[in-house]
Amino acid sequence: MKVLMFTWEFPPFISGGLGMACYGMVKSLLNLGIKVDLVLPTKDPVYFPLSEVDDVDKMPAVFLEPKKQKEYLALNFTSNQERLNYIGITVHPESYIQMNDISRYFKLVKTTSSTLEMTVLEEEELLQDAILSLIGEEDLIKKVQEYTVRAQKIASALDYDLIHAHDWLCYPAGMLAKKISRKPLIVHIHATEFDRAGGPGDERIHRIEYAGMSYADRVIAVSQYTAQMIMSRYRIDSGRIKIVHNAFTVEVKEDAPKQRIFKGPTILFLGRVTLQKGPDYFLEVAEKVIAKHPEARFIVAGTGDMSRKILRKSASLRLKNKFLFTGFLNRKQVDRALRAADIFVMPSVSEPFGIAPLEAMAYGVTTIISKQSGVSEVVNNAFKIDFWDTDRMADTICYLIEHPDVCKKMGEESKKEVNHILWDEAAEKIRKVYTSVLTEYLSSPSENQGISNA
Repeated sequence: MKVLMFTWEFPPFISGGLGMACYGMVKSLLNLGIKVDLVLPTKDPVYFPLSEVDDVDKMPAVFLEPKKQKEYLALNFTSNQERLNYIGITVHPESYIQMNDISRYFKLVKTTSSTLEMTVLEEEELLQDAILSLIGEEDLIKKVQEYTVRAQKIASALDYDLIHAHDWLCYPAGMLAKKISRKPLIVHIHATEFDRAGGPGDERIHRIEYAGMSYADRVIAVSQYTAQMIMSRYRIDSGRIKIVHNAFTVEVKEDAPKQRIFKGPTILFLGRVTLQKGPDYFLEVAEKVIAKHPEARFIVAGTGDMSRKILRKSASLRLKNKFLFTGFLNRKQVDRALRAADIFVMPSVSEPFGIAPLEAMAYGVTTIISKQSGVSEVVNNAFKIDFWDTDRMADTICYLIEHPDVCKKMGEESKKEVNHILWDEAAEKIRKVYTSVLTEYLSSPSENQGISNA
């Protein structure tokens, strides 16, 4: 079985939990014998044919243009990082394609596929709505435009059995690939615009999310929390939704010691500093705890559109060096922060899953998570508190500071628990979704293809 997979993030270039989730997922799918042609927002039209487990780290690449591929193979790179830089894997890929290019490709696809029996008016309208929602001058919208146009070339050039697209950034590309190939489409929803915006958000993104989920043959949700969200907000049929919880990815050395930064207790927030993640509630909690325990230190590890607001607010509260900001952290720096932490807090307002708490638990860090999260469905050894209940969060932290043995014991139990939340089990559930969708596809009157062994 071979899957054409569209994702916006993948290590070593990541900007959030999506990249780590896709890494663990793909690695375990490869271990099941499922091959993956991975498509990222690269500078040039290129894909990554992954067939062996260690390919997730090697990232073998193929350029669609033969001349470019020949030049690439002739080069000698001193490191894998240099090779990936040449390919053009960046968090912010260059954008040079305009909206009229997408319109041109849409017309081309509509013309070439109009005679297919499976083409129905509803599908045409959904695809058109997704494409036309990609109107805007923002950098991100331009990058999604470019990525979607490139999907036309990739979908036409490769051989695969089904398509798997992650989050709204990749839904138009996945839809276009399905339109061209008539292969089944699975969309994976890691977060909705309602989660990210903490309210209505961007109407264009809502339309793309609705179109993608409606156009897909199956929708994979990362939690029951997210499944309920897409059923109630987007009216997606529950029979087409499958729940596959995320798992833990990063390997932690058992003998790695704690690396303290401060003498007093260290409380960590790790994630994007945005409305969704609740950094303002973390600040409220810090103010309450520091009033009782001035030796405590609170660290905000990450960056986002609320960073300046939280910084100014902490300054106005005169928390000084007791409330600190690190900015963006790479993987090694995240490891350092987790080794220094005593308590991890995720006060998310709306969190479809939340991989960061699993990472903290793997380091033996006592964890407090929002009840409004998917991860609260799968862990037991964590304190689960409503995001708005800052008094209870503060009281819990104070109790843990005052009872270090309890804090240490909770951390040890959480570490044992998270070691059983593995991607292998999640990948097996995804494989079953693939098999179910392919069985339906191959049994339909208009399809008689076999499964790819390429």
